[in-house]
Amino acid sequence: MTSNYIDITSPYFDPTVNCTIGTCPIQYAEVQYVPSLAGNVLYAAIFGLFLVCHVVLAIIYKTWSYNFAMACGLILEIIGYVERVQMHANPFKSDPFVIYLVTVTIAPAFFTAAIYLCFSRVVVYYGAKVARFSTKLYTLAFITSDLLALILQAAGGALADGADTQLEQDHGVDIMIAGLAWQVFSLMVFVVLCLEFRSQATRAVKEGRILGSASNGLRQRMKLFLIAMGSSVVLIFIRSIFRCAELSKGFNSPIANDEVSYMILEGAMMVLATGVMTIFHPGLVFRGAWSNSGWSFGKKKGLKSSSGSGSGSDSSTEVSLSTKT
Repeated sequence: MTSNYIDITSPYFDPTVNCTIGTCPIQYAEVQYVPSLAGNVLYAAIFGLFLVCHVVLAIIYKTWSYNFAMACGLILEIIGYVERVQMHANPFKSDPFVIYLVTVTIAPAFFTAAIYLCFSRVVVYYGAKVARFSTKLYTLAFITSDLLALILQAAGGALADGADTQLEQDHGVDIMIAGLAWQVFSLMVFVVLCLEFRSQATRAVKEGRILGSASNGLRQRMKLFLIAMGSSVVLIFIRSIFRCAELSKGFNSPIANDEVSYMILEGAMMVLATGVMTIFHPGLVFRGAWSNSGWSFGKKKGLKSSSGSGSGSDSSTEVSLSTKT
């Protein structure tokens, strides 16, 4: 131990209060490395840029629900990486660590909510009658599932933060893991239902039962959008698996203290996912038809079908976007 280190054997020693870089061994820090300044500033700046883009795109395309969900997630990502920048200055402080841990952990729940909102529009676009469930059920079921994952992750983070004993902290971490695991499960179910719907829709398209009036340009935009949405789901899924593995080993595990793994499997995955969701914004496909989700809490509105007839029935609604693009 060098002479400028404080007495870590003192009964009054508290690394979150007494320690700074150069006065305490790094193993007493919240993470056993000094977070990269350049990397975390870069991620915060990228998420900030995406946030500005979503504000502008919301104004242009009026996709308020999608952009609200994206904005919430991006704000949380920005807060998380700003806190990691503070940890670069002093990795021993507990507040920046806890704020970063909670915000970055729960942020993707808002991104998946945005994807679920898109899926209900995709169902309407192809024709709700080829879907196994109604657009209302799809939306409410997955948004509710997302909310449960969000609550579990936030509650677990709060419990771990306020823990007075190691056992209480472990319980908090376990609840966070449960929230992440539930998010992974929800994504898996979502992917299965998406693939099942794609199979039904593809068959209906080949048989000429739907999309008879859609232009080739619109079909190409929709195809690219679906590929982008699927890519985002895969990226978020990879990230969530990593965070489950990271937290399951505890805060002192090698994987939880490997910044390279974190910056790639958490940070880079979310940058790519949100980047794809920004570049391939649903407004480019749905445009003025975004509000046609196929259902509402109030009085149902008749939506224009591909056959040109209006209907308020979710089971028979098909939206012809070719008239709106």
